[in-house]
Amino acid sequence: MPTVHDWINNPLAVVDGLFAQSNSSPDWEKKVVEYFKEKLKLNDAHTWVPSLNDVPLYYLKPNSLVKFRCMVQDMFDPEFFMGVYETNDLTSNSKVKCGKYKDITVGGQVDFNSRNTVTSERQTFYCVPIPGESQWAKEISFICQARVVPSTSYVPNRHKRSYEEDDEMDTQPQQLKDVRTQSSAESHGNTEPKRQETEAPSHDSSSAHCTSSLDLNFPLPGEKGPACLVKVYEDWDGFKLNDMLEVFGILSVDPALSVIADEREASSLLDPTEVTETVEEQRVHSPPPSLVPRLHMLYAQPLVHNNPLLPSSSEQSYLSSVLGELASVRAELHTYLTHVLMGDSLAAEYLILHLISNVYSRRDVLPLGKFTLNLSGCPHSSPYTEHLYKVIQQLVPSSYRLCMSLHNMNNQRMVPRKDYTANRLVSGTLQLANNTSLFLDETQLEQGQLDATGVRNITALGNLISWQKVDYDFNYHQMEFPCNINVLITSEGRSLLPSDSQVNLRPTLNPPNLEEYLSAVQVAQVPSQFNKYRIYLSGARALNYTISDEITKAVEEDFVEMRKDDPQSMSAEDLHRLLVVARLLSLSHGQNTLSRDGWMKAKQLEALRISRTQQQKSLSGNEP
Repeated sequence: MPTVHDWINNPLAVVDGLFAQSNSSPDWEKKVVEYFKEKLKLNDAHTWVPSLNDVPLYYLKPNSLVKFRCMVQDMFDPEFFMGVYETNDLTSNSKVKCGKYKDITVGGQVDFNSRNTVTSERQTFYCVPIPGESQWAKEISFICQARVVPSTSYVPNRHKRSYEEDDEMDTQPQQLKDVRTQSSAESHGNTEPKRQETEAPSHDSSSAHCTSSLDLNFPLPGEKGPACLVKVYEDWDGFKLNDMLEVFGILSVDPALSVIADEREASSLLDPTEVTETVEEQRVHSPPPSLVPRLHMLYAQPLVHNNPLLPSSSEQSYLSSVLGELASVRAELHTYLTHVLMGDSLAAEYLILHLISNVYSRRDVLPLGKFTLNLSGCPHSSPYTEHLYKVIQQLVPSSYRLCMSLHNMNNQRMVPRKDYTANRLVSGTLQLANNTSLFLDETQLEQGQLDATGVRNITALGNLISWQKVDYDFNYHQMEFPCNINVLITSEGRSLLPSDSQVNLRPTLNPPNLEEYLSAVQVAQVPSQFNKYRIYLSGARALNYTISDEITKAVEEDFVEMRKDDPQSMSAEDLHRLLVVARLLSLSHGQNTLSRDGWMKAKQLEALRISRTQQQKSLSGNEP
C-alpha cells in the first residue's frame, strides 16, 4: 500500500514553502495549483485523498487535503482576505506570511499597517452532495475511495466533542477500518455523526421562512450528508450554479470560526449600524464549521456524470472500447425491463431510449435530444409504480421520485427562490444536477383543487419537460436556468403534463402477487449484471452521434413520400420525434451514426407505438 505523503497530510506546508521560495513573484500561486494537479495525476493518487462524502468529518485531519463530490447549490458574494500579511513575534522580528487557503491568521500579532500586506479576493460556493445520488453509486464510490491509512485519521480530544457524539466516539481510529467493511446501510447512514445528519426541510409552507434556524438547504427532502463552504481562488466565473464537481482542497474546521461568527452576531444585535449583514445572513454565511466545514479549493474537476463505474469525463476513447459489448448488454437489459414491465417488450424498448436520452444541444430555446416518456396504463391501486422506480433507481446514478399527490402539489416547494433577508438561494425540488432521472408518479394524483402553489408547480414541471429549464424565483423577477433532466411520467390515462412520447402499458403477464414477482425479477439480477447495465446506459448517453448527408437526403425524401397521400399523417413535429427515436435507437445499439436500416427500425417502432395509442383511445373513448 502506498504511503500517504506530506502533501496530503500537511498541504499548507507545501503552500508556505512555495510562497517562501517565490521572492514575491506572482507565479507562485500557479505553481501551487500545478504542484497538486501533478501529484494527483501520478499513480491514481487522487484515490488516496480522503472523501468528505465517505469519511465522517471527525476522522479527517484539520488542514489536510480532502475531496468532495458535490453540486454547487448557491454562490455567495465575493469576500476579501489577507493574501499576504506580516506578523511580529515576541522578539519583535517581523515575518511575511501567506494567508491563502486559510481562514485564520497564524504566527503572532498581525501588523495591519505593514506595507507588505496584500488584500486578495475569493469566492464562496455553498456545495451539497449530489441530490438524489443512488445508493449503489455511493457504495461503489466508497469502495473505490482511497485506502486511507491511519496517519490521515484524526480523532479530536474528548473534551472537544459534544455530548451527542459520546456514544459514537468511544472507539479508537481502528473503527474507521471497521466502518468501511460494514453493510451499506450502516456505512452511509448510522455511522454518520449526528451533527452531519441534519435533514433538509420538508419544503412545505411551514418551512418557507427557514432563516430562523440553520438548515443545510438540501434540494430534496430527507437527504443527509455533509454540506460545505468551498472557497474558490481563481477562475470562479467558469463555474455555474448546479454544476457537479469533485473538489480537492484544504479542510478548515477551526473552532475559532464559530467564535468569530458569534461575536459578529452579538455586535449586530447590540449595534446594527456597525455591520451591513443581517443576523440571518450571518447564520447562513458563517455556519459552525463542525456542521458545515470550509474547503479551500486547490483544484476542481467538473463531472460530466457521477457514475463511478465510468471515467469521470467519459472520454470517447474509453467509450469506443466498450462499443462492441453494447449490443449484447442491450439485449439483456431489454429482457430484464420486459419482465419488469410485465411482458411488454415495446414499452421496454421505449424505456431504454428514454434512459439514454440527453440534451446534446440547444437551437434557440429548443432543447435537442430530450425524450420525456409518459408510461400510461399504470395501475393506481397497486404499488407498481413504487417498484418501477426502485428498478430505475438501481440503473441510474441519480434519481428522485415525485409523488404528484394533491398535497405535494399544493405544499411542496419545487422552484428555488431567493431569500434576500438571509442573502441565499433557498433550494427546491427541481434544483437538480444534470442527467438526474425525475420520476413523476401521476397515479398518486387524486381529485381535488390545485391552489396557487399547485398551479405554479404544475407550470414549473411543464416548463421543465418542454424547455428543459427552471425559472428560479427572485421575487421581483424570474431567472431562467437551463437543465438536462430525464423525466419519466407514470399515469393511469394520458398524463396531464406534456411528453415527447406516450406508451400505453400492455402487460402480457398477470402475476398473482405483483410485489413478489417484481422482487424475484430484481433478485435474479446479480450485482455484476447491474453494473453492466449501468455502464451501458451512461456510455450510450455519452456517445457522439452524426448523420451523413446521404442519410439526411434519404430521410427528406421519405418524409415527402409519407406526406404525399395524406399531408396530415406526418407533421414536422412527428418527423422531429421520429429523428429523436432514430438517434436514440442507433446509440442504444452502440452505433454513433444513423443507417438506412436504423431509420427503418425507428419507423417500425413508432408505427407500433402509434397503433397501440390509437387502439387505446378507441377503447377508452373519453381518453383525450
